[in-house]
Amino acid sequence: MQTETVAPTRAVSRGIFSSQMLRTLFAPLGQLAIWTVGTAVVLSLVVLLLALIFRTSSSGVDRFTLVLSILPQVIVDSMVLGFVYAMIALGYTMVYGVLEFINFAHSEIFMIGAVVGAEVLISLSEAKALENFNPLLLILLIIAAGMAVSGLVAVVVERVAYRPLRNAPRLVPLISAIGVSFFLQDLVRMLESIWRNAFYRTYPDVPSFSQRISFGDTLDVSYKSIIVVVAAIVMLLALNYLVGATKIGKSIRAVAQNRATASLMGIDVDRAIALTFLVGGALGGAAGVLYGLRFSTINPYTGFIPGIKAFTAAVLGGIGNITGAMLGGIVLGFLETFGASYLSIFTEGAFGAEYKDILAFGILIIVLIFRPKGLLGEVVGERA
Repeated sequence: MQTETVAPTRAVSRGIFSSQMLRTLFAPLGQLAIWTVGTAVVLSLVVLLLALIFRTSSSGVDRFTLVLSILPQVIVDSMVLGFVYAMIALGYTMVYGVLEFINFAHSEIFMIGAVVGAEVLISLSEAKALENFNPLLLILLIIAAGMAVSGLVAVVVERVAYRPLRNAPRLVPLISAIGVSFFLQDLVRMLESIWRNAFYRTYPDVPSFSQRISFGDTLDVSYKSIIVVVAAIVMLLALNYLVGATKIGKSIRAVAQNRATASLMGIDVDRAIALTFLVGGALGGAAGVLYGLRFSTINPYTGFIPGIKAFTAAVLGGIGNITGAMLGGIVLGFLETFGASYLSIFTEGAFGAEYKDILAFGILIIVLIFRPKGLLGEVVGERA
């Protein structure tokens, strides 16, 4: 009887654990969908309302009709840009969640991934092998290459530039991160100049990636955009599984809570931190490859502006919170794309897309003033 009683209890426990695990792994998708739809609806209503209030321009153009005609394309472009920012922000938030340290060199880790992806595609193109690759295998190959190299570089940077300063005042590793950032920029510039005699790289055109799906006259979606969105969602789920359901994730979370206690419990703190940099760097490298595919031209300084904006996204969502980084990236992508698309319409050309960066950094200032914890209110406790 005792065995019969215990067995169902264990079965029920396993069932409960399984359902909890599924909720843990897939709950971010629900949050992501809600924030994406909510942000799109709110911003669309705002621009449509403004277009109704200021309907006729001085040149006689019907602003409402113009705004409405490009709205579907603006929403799609916002999602793509937002997911790019979100993937970069995941690397920032991983490192901050464990070390409470802003790794400003992550921008260059992202850039290295973009360069590696370009070099792989260029090498295949020069070998006349590009057209023989299955598109799915090709995208997996260049993403894997970018992740491997960027992850390795991130681990080396942690070992050389950050680990010796782990117990130093926080300003010291921050200065070290800025120095590493400049070093990596110039290192890539030097290597590319030696190897290719040029450091501006352009992703070769892959016909299967350049195809587009048209929905009438108002919406045109490229396969590249679909690849970016799908890859970002897959990475969020994979990262959520790694952190929430594996021994590696448990060790990383333990170190994030309290390094000294984690060490006493038998966790190798140095290994856990190195794995955090490996995962964060790999995510940055994948984001770099997808960025290169989407925007084509890259150089050793490509990572600076997207990296700063991804940091803004991480702060906006709640730095240290994985889901918050994704949500912050989505919101920032929408705000920036809507601003770039509609500023010129409402100001009759006085302000254009070049002012979109002001929105990103203006948002950072506003968030830091009024809600420094971010949208999801992530609190990272001080360690003893």
